[in-house]
Parts: sequence; C-alpha cells; structure tokens
Amino acid sequence: MTRRDPFTEIEDLLERMGQEFEELGGTLDAPDSGVPGFPGARDVAVDVIEDDEAITVLADLPGFDADEIEVELRDNALSIAATREETRDAEATVGDSDAAEGDAAGDGEVRYHRRERSRRAVSRRIPIPEPVERDGTTASYDDGVLTVALPKRSPSDAAGHSIDVN
Repeated sequence: MTRRDPFTEIEDLLERMGQEFEELGGTLDAPDSGVPGFPGARDVAVDVIEDDEAITVLADLPGFDADEIEVELRDNALSIAATREETRDAEATVGDSDAAEGDAAGDGEVRYHRRERSRRAVSRRIPIPEPVERDGTTASYDDGVLTVALPKRSPSDAAGHSIDVN
C-alpha cells in the first residue's frame, strides 16, 4: 500500500489554484492588496520585457542546473518548471573522489552526521502579450537566471501565409 503525503497534496492544490489566479490576471497577490500570497503561485520571479523585435522573459531560478529546467511555449503562454531531487541521509561518508564537496584539502574522508536535502519544484505560467515565432524562440541559463527570447511575429505573418498548390 502506498503512503500518501497530505502536505504534498495540499502544495499541489495550492500550486494549481495559484496558476488559475495567475491566468485570470494575477491580481490577487498585487503589492499591498491585503491578500496573502499562494505558495507556488509566484515561486519564480519573472520580468517580461517587450521591444519592437521580441519579447524577452527573465526568470530567477537560483540553485537549479540547466538540465533541471523545462520551458514550453503553448497556447500563447510560456511555462517554466524546474525540479531538483536531493538526497536525505542520516549519516554518510564521502571519500577522496568527492573531496571537493566537503574536504577542502582532499586528503581523506568526510563524514556527514546529518545531510538533509529534499525535492524542490517551482513552476510559472506567463501569458505572452503578442504573437511570437515559435521556431525562433531561444533560451539560455546563466548564474541562476533563465532568459527566453521570443521573436515577435511580423505583421505579414499575422495576415496569413500563401501556400502553393502543385
């Protein structure tokens, strides 16, 4: 029998509620609104910058590696999710191969008496204000900041595209 974790279920519910409120305009957690924030609703701080050529989204994801981040463009919204799994050991011994982790001199073993880590997951769905070129979208991750560049669709693309019939 699988054991259920009620706290995880509550966090998942609050995350879904936060995403729904965000899709409605994100007005419930405005500064000085007097409404408490929902956990998970704003786990990822973002900036959305628009110029004549593109829309750029900057997302703060400190502590994650690039391979732990998923970015998806769907239904005129950008979804960003990051998950990091960490171990939880009561006691562990780290040898010379892992010396950089805890033994600066690298001349022996390090013994952890307690090593507590957990799973960390964050996500955010950001509505994109203008039509963008899906094929030209790029993403980079540097120093804890994800940068997603979304080139705007040209006005001629919005009018339609002629297809030759053979």
